[in-house]
Amino acid sequence: MPSHPADFRSDTVTRPTPAMRAAMAAAEVGDDVYGEDPTVRRLEEAIAERLGHEAGLFVPSGTQGNQIAVGVFCRPGDEVLLDANSHPVHYEGGAVAALWGAQIHPLVSTRGIFTEAQVEAAVRREDDHAPRSRLLILENTHNRGGGTVWPLETFRRAVAVARAHGLSVHLDGARLWNAEAATGLSVRSWAELADSATVAFSKGLGAPVGSVLAGSRDFIRQARRLRKRLGGGMRQAGILAAGALHALEHHVARLTEDHRHARLLAEGLSALPGVEVDLARVETNMVYADFPCPAEQAVARLREASVLAHAVGPGTLRFVCHLDVGAADVQRAVEAAGRLVADVARPTPG
Repeated sequence: MPSHPADFRSDTVTRPTPAMRAAMAAAEVGDDVYGEDPTVRRLEEAIAERLGHEAGLFVPSGTQGNQIAVGVFCRPGDEVLLDANSHPVHYEGGAVAALWGAQIHPLVSTRGIFTEAQVEAAVRREDDHAPRSRLLILENTHNRGGGTVWPLETFRRAVAVARAHGLSVHLDGARLWNAEAATGLSVRSWAELADSATVAFSKGLGAPVGSVLAGSRDFIRQARRLRKRLGGGMRQAGILAAGALHALEHHVARLTEDHRHARLLAEGLSALPGVEVDLARVETNMVYADFPCPAEQAVARLREASVLAHAVGPGTLRFVCHLDVGAADVQRAVEAAGRLVADVARPTPG
């Protein structure tokens, strides 16, 4: 049995590298609630510049960053347009309604990408019976879409329709670094088109904690107030920001390795009898595979072989490649999956 599992459940399971730990231990710190932590300020300034915005705000999580954006742009009774499979719909605890009294208008998309015509059709016209459309949220890359990258021109057109109707636009860019790695386009290409954007450091970049929310100076002023309301003021947060800065400087370029490993994994799994993988869907570091048995059974059997994956449907598993899995782990996963499907196909003695 291997000494450690090949953990494909998420790119959030990574652990800080020794170099990152050293950078965190050496971080210069201050009280960030007073705006006095120099390491946090350096991170915020660096990300604002990369994303093409005036200012940034270090927050504990992408979820908090997304929700702060909703809180700045929306008032109770307003409506948020977003993909039906987006992160705020499925993974943020109903916060759009619970925190801000807004409601969601989910758009049915193709792997997380929808058209400007869909935005046009979804925007509410002025009517006393209807909520006001206030915010469009776009997720790039799109998790439940399979790590899908928004084509830049499609993104631009969707934003333009929202702008034409007076909506603000927020980019949930938790994995925007993966979009950059996959296309060669800078993260700024998408982020500067939105009014606000979040990027995460605790996913593909391997830092233990943190995201940055970016926007105009006035937006960030309001966002800082909401961060405090939500309990996100972290005092000497430079220890955490130093990990994010290290990731920014050392772990962005290597994301192409994760994409290469995901492609190898997808091709290996798709070659197994009974396992279905849409290879066209594998754009970044995620692989969604349909197994010929219940997903929970597949997860349990793979776990016995020290391979960890995440069940996302009746027979569907998600595998995510990241800093802490390599080519040998990919091979281990394919071999374990091969044994699993062979056992499933074996006739039961009668």
